[in-house]
Amino acid sequence: MASAQVFVIVGASLAGAKAAETLRAEGFDGQVVLIGEETERPYERPMLSKEYLRGDKPAAKLYVHDEGFYADNDIQLLTGTRVASFDPAAHEVTLENGSRMPYSQLLLSTGASPRRLQLPGTDLPGVRYLRQMGDSDALRAAILAAGRVVVIGAGWIGSEVAASARQLGIEVAIVAPDAVPLARVLGPEIGGVYRDLHAEHGVDLHLSTQIDAIVGTVAAQGVRTTDGSVIEGDLVVVGVGASPRDELAREAGLTVENGIVVDEFLRTSAADVFAAGDVAATWNPMYNKRIRMEHWANALNQGQTAAR
Repeated sequence: MASAQVFVIVGASLAGAKAAETLRAEGFDGQVVLIGEETERPYERPMLSKEYLRGDKPAAKLYVHDEGFYADNDIQLLTGTRVASFDPAAHEVTLENGSRMPYSQLLLSTGASPRRLQLPGTDLPGVRYLRQMGDSDALRAAILAAGRVVVIGAGWIGSEVAASARQLGIEVAIVAPDAVPLARVLGPEIGGVYRDLHAEHGVDLHLSTQIDAIVGTVAAQGVRTTDGSVIEGDLVVVGVGASPRDELAREAGLTVENGIVVDEFLRTSAADVFAAGDVAATWNPMYNKRIRMEHWANALNQGQTAAR
């Protein structure tokens, strides 16, 4: 006899999709509901700034599962659906259309969103961010139509978009406050290898450089640095980090601190509510501190762990 329990997963991300898969693989026979805002079924994001952005790989290579997987495994996949709120006391999720859905256990795998620059000119046409498949589609077209691309930020997104644009034959400049690309995650020595690699491939590097505005009248025409110099470009891509999408948890009264606070078992401060992936600030017993990690492998493994 099938269980009467309902497991609801908010966020049709890699973490969410792997959680749904693992529930079925581990023998859960109740209802599994996977809810995502995007119209696409769950997909992996790393290629959005690399092979997919360049057009080297099709969308079919991004998806976590084949199209029929969810129906075949009795997983109710709701795409193009936004969750407005949830009530931990009532064990109930409210969708944007007003309909309500009870849950026995809830997983929040809502991911992160690009950090927005708070500078003059950021609302100009020609300023782009990258997070979703549709963003990558639009960015590819914009890069191919551009004369010169200015990338703000030299983390993973900035570095990969710059490299992809160069591979597409477009002139590129990187502007970043750090002395080397990927300084925060790889350190100065390995970051120096990436600096040299960008330079060898013709990227115009403006490192240890701060900007104070995106310039332009009707559209972006480049960036102005704090020393008054203008680095020209007709497309500006911003890659300055990401912020956890913890609004639902915050509004529901869960403990939030640089993401949704969870223990080593991914349990939040509310009963029967878990969090996984980019949004989760996880207690790590090895380091004896809480860590929030924006990484593909983290989403993959935490989705499975939350399900178990």
